[in-house]
Amino acid sequence: MKLELRNVRKSFEERVVLAGLDLEVNAGEVVSFIGSSGSGKTTLLRCVNLLEPIDDGAIFLEGDEISSIGRDPNPIRRRIGIVFQSFNLFPHMSVRRNITLALTQVVKKSVDDANEIAISLLKRFGLDEKIDSYPDQLSGGQQQRVAIVRALAMNPEVLLLDEITSALDPELVGEVLDVVRELKGSGITMLIATHEMNFAREISDRVCFLDAGKIAEQGSPDQIFNNPIDERTRQFLRRVQAVGKT
Repeated sequence: MKLELRNVRKSFEERVVLAGLDLEVNAGEVVSFIGSSGSGKTTLLRCVNLLEPIDDGAIFLEGDEISSIGRDPNPIRRRIGIVFQSFNLFPHMSVRRNITLALTQVVKKSVDDANEIAISLLKRFGLDEKIDSYPDQLSGGQQQRVAIVRALAMNPEVLLLDEITSALDPELVGEVLDVVRELKGSGITMLIATHEMNFAREISDRVCFLDAGKIAEQGSPDQIFNNPIDERTRQFLRRVQAVGKT
């Protein structure tokens, strides 16, 4: 499902976060966003999912302007899933209920059909034994994998992943990234905000470096990480490399 952002602008009071950002993402493409904290990565994803209204510009999904004023965001959010860095699972609900709630309440699937979807996805990602566990009985990595499963259960056309490993202990990062690797071949369009440079290099079809609310440079992982053109990109990668993040 093709996604397009045209001159998208977003500010919070006097702070400009997205400053006329343009982007086209082709169906099935995996695009990673890198950049310093505050460069606009998370806000970009939240605007695409319509969690944040944009101030100017337009966002299109397969040619349909989804950001127009007065547009009901809920049908769009069924097509564009988002996974947050802090999991956002309902703590008082089991894994099963976390996954099936939207399926039964929003999509109006039967309980049996919703359970079948949940079981199938949990098996796919090695979590079927945790279906009746509660979030506080899971590791951080398991919680994040459940959050990804919950998003996938809605069968989205676009999946947004917002720093999904940043809240995890280092030894748990790998199990979450393995899930994303598995998804890459499924044909789903993915936009990933990440600080994991090695992962962005491996998983992405394209990498975008965000600086001051704009895409300062974009290209293949090989080009961005091995031969960046923009001086700001080079400075960022040097800083990241100096602290051992690549």
